[in-house]
Amino acid sequence: MVSESVPESPIRVFLLLENRLLREALDRLLRKRADLLVVGRGGQEECSPQRLLETQCDVLVLDFLDPRWLPANLRLNNDNLSNLKSLLIGMHGDFEHFLAAVCGGVTGYLLKDASTSEVVAAVRSTFKGEAVCPPKLCGALFQYVSQTAKGGCALPAAARPDLTLRQQQLVALVAKGFTNKEIASHLNLSEYTVRNHIHRILKQVDAESRSEAVETILSHGYSLNAHGLLS
Repeated sequence: MVSESVPESPIRVFLLLENRLLREALDRLLRKRADLLVVGRGGQEECSPQRLLETQCDVLVLDFLDPRWLPANLRLNNDNLSNLKSLLIGMHGDFEHFLAAVCGGVTGYLLKDASTSEVVAAVRSTFKGEAVCPPKLCGALFQYVSQTAKGGCALPAAARPDLTLRQQQLVALVAKGFTNKEIASHLNLSEYTVRNHIHRILKQVDAESRSEAVETILSHGYSLNAHGLLS
């Protein structure tokens, strides 16, 4: 049996997993690999981007899909996390779910039936910047890109944005020229929460600025009513 080559510096892995049993099992598994180092673990409530920054992890392993924890959003909020790579495990085989992860900057995506050896291999591949995904979803992605390039089907997200009531309130206030601080005071939220909401809205409508986001949303049939809410 050929032994695995061990790099001078092990791959630093953070396990951000909601499933506690999976988290503990994967922690034990990865600690047996000389080239892997678990530098942190926990669920969403226990972790923060700041904690990730402090651990200087290379690969973030998640068992849920949340835009707040995807590379695109983390890089948007903190330049020091620009090199962080993400691997999603225990995922659904739904293409739209997979496409949302890809658009969020994820390069590793494993389904629920992935074996432990596949998870370990995926951590290593993700660290190298290699794409990891089930063949079926990879084929669907190629087909989607091909159809899009030919002017075929559009992303599901290109349809009318499905905004929550809170997002509608935020957009209405942004349209009125409110600053984040003013929006936070008006809606009784923290500025951090407002900033995250706006980042997610920008990504949801693929806009580069607040004004562009408002214009895009209004172009999809939303309008400002007497109460300032979009309908």
